[in-house]
Amino acid sequence: MERRTFLTISGAALSALAAEWASCPADALAQAHDGKPVGEDLVAFLENSTQHLAGLPTEQRQHTPMLLDAHLATVTELLENGRYTPALGLRLHTLAASLSQTVAWHAFDLRRHTHASQSWVAGLHNAHAAGDHDMGAGLLGDLAYQAAWRRDHTTAASILNYALTRVQNPAARCLLQLRLARTLAARGGRSERGAVLRALAAAEHHLNDAGTDRPAWCAWVSEADLAVDSGQALLDLGDTSRAHQLISEGERLLPPARDKTKGVFLAYRAASYLDLKEPEPAAAAAAQSLLLARRIGAPRCARLIDDLLPRFAPYARAQGVPELLQLAAA
Repeated sequence: MERRTFLTISGAALSALAAEWASCPADALAQAHDGKPVGEDLVAFLENSTQHLAGLPTEQRQHTPMLLDAHLATVTELLENGRYTPALGLRLHTLAASLSQTVAWHAFDLRRHTHASQSWVAGLHNAHAAGDHDMGAGLLGDLAYQAAWRRDHTTAASILNYALTRVQNPAARCLLQLRLARTLAARGGRSERGAVLRALAAAEHHLNDAGTDRPAWCAWVSEADLAVDSGQALLDLGDTSRAHQLISEGERLLPPARDKTKGVFLAYRAASYLDLKEPEPAAAAAAQSLLLARRIGAPRCARLIDDLLPRFAPYARAQGVPELLQLAAA
């Protein structure tokens, strides 16, 4: 794959990138011959410290972006200018892909979409160089998530279909199928019903097959994610009652370590209650989500609630709604 810098990335360019990834053999591992030697101790330190940063509690990870940026800059510098064995090169490319993914999500949460997409594309290059098709598919899945977030569901579906051609791990396939179901439902609603239900069935099947041997980037995929993403897809299909049940079930299944995801799920639950014209439980879920987002530093979750606030306007006197609006304005 050709290494490129994307200042802005169109949907057509992203689809072309995904198609190229799906058809090209892995790049030969680069090895600089005129740089300073890179030792295993340094690579191991970078790997271990990156893993430690990624494993911090949710509320602490909001303080790590600068450290992760520095780690990524160091790894990139070693790859481009260092001298290392093929085995260390493989580890450096793998680490660069993982760091790029994490840095991209931080940027995405802060609405720095261009930086996020550039980081995901850089990670895709490194995963491709390392021959890690599952990681590459995961990075394409993240680019698809970003496209869907910006309501470009045609691009998102195209990217996900390419990603699914090479991904092998069942947990990874589950996550990609869930994202495909979500974007198809959002794009076509009832007209995509058959394709959405097939994707959800495939996701459930792959989750049942997934053991403990999973890539780190999708190790967290669980019954909770299956329930909530299925519920969100069903909302777009018009099955509101069942969707609400699944979203509530998924929120209850989440472990405490996933507070950021819990905040997003609570926002989804608030939206589903509003669809049912039940403002009281919607306000309770929205307030809980907003408080959680502020505590752990999750701006994307907070914006989900901000986007819901206009829908509370017809219920200004309902229990909990004035308190929610006051909390949001604080």
